[in-house]
Amino acid sequence: MYLNCHTFYSLRFGTFSEIDLLQLAKDNGVGELVLTDINNTSACLNFIRKAPDFGIRPMVGIDFRDGAKQLYVGIAKNNEGFLELNAFLSKHSHNAIKLPEVAPKLKNAFIIYPFEQLLQLDKIHFLDNEFIGISIENLRRLPFSAYRNFTDKLVVQQPVTFRNKKDFNAHRLLRAIDNNTLLSKLPTTEEASETERMLPLEDLVGRYRDFPHIIKNTENLLSQCQIDFSFGSNRVSQNQQVFSESKEKDYQLLTELCNNGLPKRYSNPNDIVLARLERELQVIRKMDFVSYFLINHDIVSYAKSQGYFHVGRGSGANSIVAYIIGITDVDPIELDLYFERFINPFRASPPDFDIDFSWRDRDDVTAYIFKRFPNTALLATYNTFKYRATVRELGKVFGLPKSDIDQLSDGNFPTTKLNDIHRLVIKYGSLIQGMPNHLSVHSAGILILDNPVHYYSATDLPPKGFPTVQFDMIIAEDVGIFKFDILGQRGLAKIKDAIDIVKENRSELPEIDITQIEKFKRDDNLNQMLSKGKAIGVYYVESPAMRGLMKKLQVSDYLSLVAASSVIRPGVSSSGMKTEFIRRHREPERRKEAHPVLAKIMPETYGVMVYQEDVLKVAHEFAGLDLGEADVLRRGMSGKFHSREEFKAVELKFRSNCLEKGYSEAVINEVWEQIASFAGYAFAKGHSASYAVESYQSLYLKCYYPLEFMVAVLNNGGGFYSSEHYIQEARMCGGIIHAPCINNSDHANSIKGEHIYLGFGYLKNLETFLVQRLLTERQLYGKYESLDDFIDRVAVSIEQLTILIRIGAFRFTHKSKPELLWMATFKLNTLGKRSAHPQLFRPRHRNFPLPEFNQGWLEDAYDEMELLGFPLCSYFDLISETPKTNWMAKDMPNFSGREMLLYGIMVNSRFHTTSQGKRMRLSTFIDEQGEYFDAVHFPKAVDKYPVHGRGVYACYGKITEEFGHFSMDVVWSKKMALKTDPRSPDEPTYEDVFKLKSAKRKEIKS
Repeated sequence: MYLNCHTFYSLRFGTFSEIDLLQLAKDNGVGELVLTDINNTSACLNFIRKAPDFGIRPMVGIDFRDGAKQLYVGIAKNNEGFLELNAFLSKHSHNAIKLPEVAPKLKNAFIIYPFEQLLQLDKIHFLDNEFIGISIENLRRLPFSAYRNFTDKLVVQQPVTFRNKKDFNAHRLLRAIDNNTLLSKLPTTEEASETERMLPLEDLVGRYRDFPHIIKNTENLLSQCQIDFSFGSNRVSQNQQVFSESKEKDYQLLTELCNNGLPKRYSNPNDIVLARLERELQVIRKMDFVSYFLINHDIVSYAKSQGYFHVGRGSGANSIVAYIIGITDVDPIELDLYFERFINPFRASPPDFDIDFSWRDRDDVTAYIFKRFPNTALLATYNTFKYRATVRELGKVFGLPKSDIDQLSDGNFPTTKLNDIHRLVIKYGSLIQGMPNHLSVHSAGILILDNPVHYYSATDLPPKGFPTVQFDMIIAEDVGIFKFDILGQRGLAKIKDAIDIVKENRSELPEIDITQIEKFKRDDNLNQMLSKGKAIGVYYVESPAMRGLMKKLQVSDYLSLVAASSVIRPGVSSSGMKTEFIRRHREPERRKEAHPVLAKIMPETYGVMVYQEDVLKVAHEFAGLDLGEADVLRRGMSGKFHSREEFKAVELKFRSNCLEKGYSEAVINEVWEQIASFAGYAFAKGHSASYAVESYQSLYLKCYYPLEFMVAVLNNGGGFYSSEHYIQEARMCGGIIHAPCINNSDHANSIKGEHIYLGFGYLKNLETFLVQRLLTERQLYGKYESLDDFIDRVAVSIEQLTILIRIGAFRFTHKSKPELLWMATFKLNTLGKRSAHPQLFRPRHRNFPLPEFNQGWLEDAYDEMELLGFPLCSYFDLISETPKTNWMAKDMPNFSGREMLLYGIMVNSRFHTTSQGKRMRLSTFIDEQGEYFDAVHFPKAVDKYPVHGRGVYACYGKITEEFGHFSMDVVWSKKMALKTDPRSPDEPTYEDVFKLKSAKRKEIKS
């Protein structure tokens, strides 16, 4: 009877979930229900999936509205009707066209016009599928309306938006947030009527007892609606099923690709390779995943044809088929990768292929996919209301002062000072928290379907410019829609750019073949860099945690790096397995402590769970679960499926099977806790191996072409550290660093021999158009000969020219900065306002006699800190105090267990929360010789000795050692003061004289 029900996917309008709606219907004795969210279909598939659990027959549609004004409700008669409604909404959404006040003619959907809307339209002609919706409130007006005579067109339209008064209040707050207005000023036209509630079915029918034809018409309409999707174990893959002309030809094509690619990967394939290949092909065919492999191969082939680099990872990297046809570059035979991790007869979903491209190439690859495959869309995610942001929004809605809002959102408001408004903000902040706020785009997921996309959902057209469905990956997988993951990363761009920069800067060298992975793995220089943690700028292995782990694990080969890539993940670390793995890796005798069954299952990792496959192996071989149940266990640990009944059932079976096998409760609990703590965060082994391949490629470039590689790192946004630190690393590699120069710099960083010229992009206040003009002019007509030549050729304001002069961009003139500034001011004032167009005749310049000005390196450093954000000299040159010791990071082993004083430049610092909920800080410094040392600021020291941005710190603390890696437990730390700028603020300077905003002195901040 309820044809117009809303959930909180009626964004900033509805107040409860689709599950709450079904429970509400069950509680009120309602056996069939229509979900019609406002201009949205996010909840539809899950509503259909869950309805049978509540004994309810589901139907779906869309509440079409212009803002808050209801135009009509569309209800799908069947799946084709759902497609029609979705396509209609999407057309208007994509093109930003207002919805028409009269619905189009739809073959497989009903249209319900609300009574109030019809009174305004004065509509008297209705198509067969069009009806008049009468709410309980409308019943008193109906007898006095001409529509009382349309007895065969009248149906019940009692909207359902609220369960109680609290929902209504939350709704009004959401509407005020949406309208960016005070609650007291929210127009009633922007909110729903408080009567939009669900009554028990008997009560609803009773309200219409004087209009039995309305009830009859409604029942007749509902009886004609039936929507069907398959879920769970009954689902059928909705992905594109045929790549070529038929499934038979698809299999022939996949087999042919394997036969052609086999000699390239295995010059002399043995029986193990051939047997694994044949086995995989048969299972892929049986599981109907042939087209999935071919589509991924097609995407990668396009990328290769364009010269794009890629990395294929995910569980699909365990596949020899994927390796042979070029989707991945990981040899599953070499690594003994677990076949059943990526595909097994119990698994309905295809293997995961996460395909990484350069962040610059990804959009083009995505565009190709949309052109190549007809039924394609991006996957959505839901951005939800977070508590702090919600409290801030509600504070504004209630009109609270900013100071109150700040304290409430930070949780620092004294409870003794809370008034009624404050309590309402906190109360409704908790209620609204977690509700969907708006739809966003999944970071990587692309859907390639057999049916039109609108068969499943309406679509939006976000700034990316590609149609995006309105549901997320969890419900997508439930209905049999499996995403293709196309990601962008900067690591690949660094590799590609580094090769191009080497080609330009060192043209005499032969072309670099970055695909020689086997050669790289055997290179002692690369492996030595890994073991010493000398990998700044190298993808995935440059962070302080990874650097420390590689030292502790004594990583010196590819296989060790593969293990480290997974051990570093938070689940493995938090479970204690990281420490145990390191111990067993370094101390062979300790490996005997492993449980015999676990040691047999995982000999390579000494009986310690490191990879995702280990969950499958342990569940299957240790606990006796079948591979399907084991996969449920693995997926459930990720959190996305943790609450599912199927996961809980598998957990019970895991425990009961272990008891039957005679394991003690203590062993069962220990193994279960290990699985539970890390499975959702660990990598598949093939996934880790894919990362390790890319790490070796970057490491090769860092080792043999360090300067070009560091320029590529800088030009791709750096990585874990700041640009300043990568510039320091380039200097440590022998690079000569230059500030931006109008004759040698580009927008990005550039290199000429060993000389690295910083790009104009570092000068935040320099206008982009000016950079474009000066670069274009230089390219067309050659280098600039003098300041006069630059002024003649490039239209520039005194403010912008001042930035260039102060950063030293005219140092080739061999004139001091103050002299250049005075000259620039005189000349530009003489020229007056200029057009950006080229001048036909060059003006004559007068040169004025100027006194001699001196500006030293210290003034230059302060200019650099202001304009670039960092100095080009060492911070050690800038400190005003003399260090009290000469100890360096290399001396830490001599102080193991004792306290020492070290001086270092802050590189990185981050907070960490202890198990007791207290804050501590993890910091990384480099000493005056450029060597790293790590420091831990425990809760006692973290607030007493705070860290204030970059600079040199004196760090005093106890030196601790763990597996050969030394660090400091800080007792106290102090930031060293800098030498003062010789240009005293009490004396007038050229900044004061010309009042140049861009030249104001600023406090140096990190």
